[in-house]
Amino acid sequence: MILKVEDALKPFRRTPARLCHLGGDPDCEAHRDLRGSYSPSLVACAIALATEHGDRKKQNTFEIHRCLRQGGSLVKRQYQYLLRRFRIQVSLLSILLTLHSCSQHTDQLQNDIPEKDSTEIVIIEKLFGIPVDSFNIFTGKVKRNQNLAGILTEHGVPYPKIQEIIDHSGDIFDFRKVKSGNPYYIFSEKDSNQSVRYFVYVNDQVNCYVFSLGDSAYIYHESKEIVSDLKTVSGTITNSLWQTMIDGNMNPELAVELSEIFAWTIDFFGLQKGDSFKVIYEEQFVDSVSIGISRILAALFNHSGEEFYAIPFRQNGREDYFDENGNSLRKAFLKAPLRFSRISSRFSHSRLHPILKIRRPHHGIDYAAPVGTPVHAIGDGKIIEARYKGDAGRLVKIKHNSIYSTSYLHLSGYGPGIKTGRYVKQGDVIGYVGSTGLSTGPHLDFRFYKNGIPVDPLKVKAPPVEPVNEENLAVYNKISKVTINLLNTIK
Repeated sequence: MILKVEDALKPFRRTPARLCHLGGDPDCEAHRDLRGSYSPSLVACAIALATEHGDRKKQNTFEIHRCLRQGGSLVKRQYQYLLRRFRIQVSLLSILLTLHSCSQHTDQLQNDIPEKDSTEIVIIEKLFGIPVDSFNIFTGKVKRNQNLAGILTEHGVPYPKIQEIIDHSGDIFDFRKVKSGNPYYIFSEKDSNQSVRYFVYVNDQVNCYVFSLGDSAYIYHESKEIVSDLKTVSGTITNSLWQTMIDGNMNPELAVELSEIFAWTIDFFGLQKGDSFKVIYEEQFVDSVSIGISRILAALFNHSGEEFYAIPFRQNGREDYFDENGNSLRKAFLKAPLRFSRISSRFSHSRLHPILKIRRPHHGIDYAAPVGTPVHAIGDGKIIEARYKGDAGRLVKIKHNSIYSTSYLHLSGYGPGIKTGRYVKQGDVIGYVGSTGLSTGPHLDFRFYKNGIPVDPLKVKAPPVEPVNEENLAVYNKISKVTINLLNTIK
């Protein structure tokens, strides 16, 4: 049975705006519409959105085609990716239909086939590429201050053999980087000696190292297949971003990703009930278990009635996120020096001091957080003060430029290498939340100065960094239009 591509794609072509005539005339209108220059990841998003919604397939196909038409057309490489994706699906469907057709003639065919001796098919179960049935398997975890040589010695591996495997490790494995708590597997022979034949150290969810301890000792690297899945989510804030993710059965790692992408434009300590978001992203899986979010392909955050877009674009050898007009989402300063906490006291010219019980200025923002929470520099600069200073306790003061400087008070300790005179980058850990000095409990007192005068950190509008280059703007505008249209298809 021959299944035509045109017939297989009919479900995707029930609207006047067809997605593509794959396999048809390359000069047809649909093909011409799909030639051009935008991200292949967005094409994959369009395919995913077009196929995942079942009864909404027709509506989505129209919307995606409209997105693609408005945003330009695919370059040859990206068009071929789309073509291969659908042809693979069609080939699988063709095979299934062919098998179904053949099954109708089974009885007749069986009469014509001579009898043969039955053959038993044995499936050998393997673990890390090693036959499970051939060995006794012992599992354990690396203990604190334990090394691999100690583990192997405990299981009867002679030291000369251990030294041989160390000598053959080369650039494959560094014995000094074994982590406590990581699992390992011992494969021993099923004989009276129970000599160890293989040792497997699991480095992470993807990578492991297999030590062969036979006559010829050697080591090799094994990795599991990583499957990337395109996903779309949307939500409305009811409590916090993190809680919204949990309540909506979303990956809470998205909260961290979004807080980092929008760190310069949205104060996540000031989210309001009713704020909303939409995200297109890639999540990676190993053995059907999520190992994390690999990339945010597009995001929209509606905060206080204002829309904030995040559109990835690569220029000058680096990928950054930009808004719909091509302005970078990275600003000169982060919106807050902590990732997650709450504001316990705001900027004020007259505040009742909780300990002294008198009214006096509080020219900073207090962020309540557990002791030890990392404190980040909100911008590049030079540390001009890092010491214990009376009521302020341990503090760090950073001069960012000739206009702006910031101070971080009541720290429990300093970040690695933090001292007066050192230069830091935006996001560097400069200290940890504490309660040193005159303090009622663990918190960070964060202060912002403009020309030496304290100002409210929440009201500072930092200038953006480099936008999309002028020579790239035409391409970016196409990508931006496609991305926004794709985000609009998410309900």
